Amino acid sequence: MVFNFNRYVTIVPKGDNRSNYLTGNKVIFFASLTMQQRTLALDHQPDSFGMLLKQWRNQRGFSQLDLAVTSKVSQRHISFLESGRAKPSREMVLQLASVLEIPLRQQNLMLTAAGFAPIHAETDLLAPEMTSVRRAIDFMLQKQEPYPAFAIDRYWNLLLTNNAATRLLTAFIDSDKLQTLFYQDGKINLMRVMFHPQGLRPFIVNWEEFSGHLLQRLHREAIVEGESEQSTSLLNELMNYPGVSEIWHTSSRTAQNALLLTVHLKQNALELQFFSTIATLGTPYDITLQELRLECLFPADEATEQNWNQNENEL
Repeated sequence: MVFNFNRYVTIVPKGDNRSNYLTGNKVIFFASLTMQQRTLALDHQPDSFGMLLKQWRNQRGFSQLDLAVTSKVSQRHISFLESGRAKPSREMVLQLASVLEIPLRQQNLMLTAAGFAPIHAETDLLAPEMTSVRRAIDFMLQKQEPYPAFAIDRYWNLLLTNNAATRLLTAFIDSDKLQTLFYQDGKINLMRVMFHPQGLRPFIVNWEEFSGHLLQRLHREAIVEGESEQSTSLLNELMNYPGVSEIWHTSSRTAQNALLLTVHLKQNALELQFFSTIATLGTPYDITLQELRLECLFPADEATEQNWNQNENEL
């Protein structure tokens, strides 16, 4: 059976930034296909690089002329690359990918589509060559004490935490439940912990507001960084939890009076409100490092600071 690639190359209207699988529309980006579907699509399309280039150009809001001027390539050559009439060099693939700010993982896919070997490695964070980076992350995690900090990948899998982060999770979810319900493929997924009915969800006072923000953030990250099998699977899983799809369709994007959106947690006498900051590594050449994020939580008010310190003393 020949894979019908053209079914999946549909450009979402500019005015509809929710138009994808989340809304039930039949619009699916090539980047959201499974790896098997991508491979089949690329195998049956001699000009597959051109299709990827056009997708990313449209996604970034570039016209052919915009891309030509910015990358110092003729508009005619851009047109020929997209139509398959011209084949890019490896340097041209990387030059255009840099201008379009295409993530390293997707750059590898573009190189493969153009007939070249991938050049960006995806190194395990525990590998010896990652020692200096891991030390820096450990340093930041420890300096965040006594407040929680999480090192996560782009799919919100927990890679490293400080003691306060572990204490926060186990203050609301039994440690055994964390292992049995949320420990999958060797990792705990923070989004699954947030949205699962037996996770943090019952303890989040501002659940609709906060979960709506998280869904928008996941959707935005997937579009900006290139949707993948994992991100699509995660979003679909979250949307299937009770009441989540309704929140996505009704969540408000209007500005709030508060300075920051906080997560408001409450269980019995323990009540906490945190806001977060997100840090990334500068100029990474490795996929793991580009996709790594360090999220730190800070008390949003004095009551949270007092309650959190009291909780620590009671342990």
